[in-house]
Amino acid sequence: MSSIIGAQDLPGDHAIDREAAAGQVPYALLNTINDPADLRRLERTQLHQLAVELRAFVLESVSQTGGHLSSNLGTVELTIALHYVFNTPEDRIVWDVGHQTYPHKILTGRREAMARLRMLGGISGFPRRSESIYDSFGTAHSSTSISAALGMAAAAKLKGEDRRAIAVIGDGAMSAGMPFEAMNNAGVMDVDLLVILNDNDMSISPAVGAMNRYLARLISGGFYAAAKKASERVLGGVPPLLELAKKVREHAKGLVSPSTLFEEFGFHYIGPIDGHDLDSLVPTLRNLKELKGPQFLHVVTRKGQGYKLAEADPVLYHGPGKFDPAEGVKKSVGGHPTYTQVFGDWLCDMAEIEPRLVGITPAMREGSGMVKFASRYPDRYYDVGIAEQHAVTFAGGLACEGMKPVLAIYSTFLQRGYDQLIHDVAIQKLPVVFALDRAGIVGGDGATHNGAFDLAFLRCVPNMVVMAPADENECRQMLFTACQLDTPCAVRYPRGGGPGAAIVKEMAALPLGKAQLRRQGSKVAILAFGSMLQPALEAAEALDATVYNMRFVKPMDQDAVAEAARTHQLLVTVEEHQVLGGAGAAVAEVAAELGFSVRFLHLGIPDRFIDHGDPALLLAALGLDRKGILQAIEARLATSF
Repeated sequence: MSSIIGAQDLPGDHAIDREAAAGQVPYALLNTINDPADLRRLERTQLHQLAVELRAFVLESVSQTGGHLSSNLGTVELTIALHYVFNTPEDRIVWDVGHQTYPHKILTGRREAMARLRMLGGISGFPRRSESIYDSFGTAHSSTSISAALGMAAAAKLKGEDRRAIAVIGDGAMSAGMPFEAMNNAGVMDVDLLVILNDNDMSISPAVGAMNRYLARLISGGFYAAAKKASERVLGGVPPLLELAKKVREHAKGLVSPSTLFEEFGFHYIGPIDGHDLDSLVPTLRNLKELKGPQFLHVVTRKGQGYKLAEADPVLYHGPGKFDPAEGVKKSVGGHPTYTQVFGDWLCDMAEIEPRLVGITPAMREGSGMVKFASRYPDRYYDVGIAEQHAVTFAGGLACEGMKPVLAIYSTFLQRGYDQLIHDVAIQKLPVVFALDRAGIVGGDGATHNGAFDLAFLRCVPNMVVMAPADENECRQMLFTACQLDTPCAVRYPRGGGPGAAIVKEMAALPLGKAQLRRQGSKVAILAFGSMLQPALEAAEALDATVYNMRFVKPMDQDAVAEAARTHQLLVTVEEHQVLGGAGAAVAEVAAELGFSVRFLHLGIPDRFIDHGDPALLLAALGLDRKGILQAIEARLATSF
């Protein structure tokens, strides 16, 4: 164990010790904390031991359930300090993205519930207002915290309530536009708002862009940081000298550093300070609690702090499955490639034959399968940061100049660039390829990350082509097809692997808008979209039903719909997507337009947000497996004929 757990470089660090990492510590202090009121009764000197136990508990819990690890190991001390200083839940803490809130959940009454983290019926991996009064705002997508906290601060002022609003935002989330919109607004408002920048040099992928370089320059300002930290330690704990300390700090800063960007927005900037040093965090937060107006605290933390394997590879340990802490996460080898891997391989192969192809990601290089492409074609690879709106319009600009942009983006994140997709790409009919990963049910991340709406919001946009592959090879061929079009096109594919279809290296364009008859039967025709083809075929065997692999959601194969409507008594559509406005609705629209009066059964995700849990269990609960499809059709046949 000594090669895995040990002392760290940062001052004030309290690393996981060997016994704690092995799960042998009884968590004597942590077990007494059932809510932040218990935490605030501790002596300051006890907080260091609490940090040791809390970090060990996070590691032990995540190793048994899977979940986000690196980010949570990095926020242990900051979480303790916030709940120790502020009167939560009356004081509101908004955690940006929210995947770094496991220490927060543990300290706010959910320690035992961590055993079922992200499982069906268990607690969420993100803050959720319905889960706890300490989760003041639901977050799972990035860059929303400052806006939400500003709204809370404004509400407190309007209601005459004396409470604080705190936004904790990572440096990666600062690459989006929304935080700057919020700061621009906050700087001219007379409200008490504290923004804490948790600077760990990355979000999921390493942080990129000018903001990251700017923060690096702030951190590397040796004399300024050292002088400021010394003055804060000497004077920060003495309230009567607070104003003097501020004046000394401002004078010293004027000698060695220009005004920071955040001060130009109207914030009072403090930092950077060590985010793992409770002896700095607690007095600094206490001082900031007494100040009025917009405040900005810059803390520096390390992802994976205290667990050497996570420190060395925070990307691998960002969201691992179950693992042995002593051995670490085992990288999977062999087996069928995932859809993400299929996309990554195709992107490299396509770039070899198409010199105009460029790949774009909004800070999801690893998650979208672009690591190999970034290495092989660095001049044609663009990580634009967490900036989905910019990513879409940037792709449009490339397409205007004859390039072949491929934007790899999660279905749920494309929602954030919807206006740009319409205004900047579709209206101008620019040939941008949208590779939509994580379409459908995603599992542990739950409602905020399920790709349940893309077919509905894409198929209503003129000039769009929308495809849904049924297997891995079809995904590859659809991506190639999309690259041949002179119009924007989306290829949506699920998380994880498919049925294991053999990959054909040679690429060929599919006939535009043409379905594939996969099984001829009678009475019932199942029109399956994407991932639902396999369970549809399995159900069809018991029913002697016809099965179409529809392939295209837009343009829809009108001939296939007409043939199915003419020769069958019941048309069943199956999709891993919301029924409302989805592919099944598109089929019904085509049938009505062609003048057919036909009985329909639409199977898919119902009109509600689907919670977290194992994808297979969720699909079964939704009736989107062989058994569920078969039962739904048999029930309809029994009542309709």
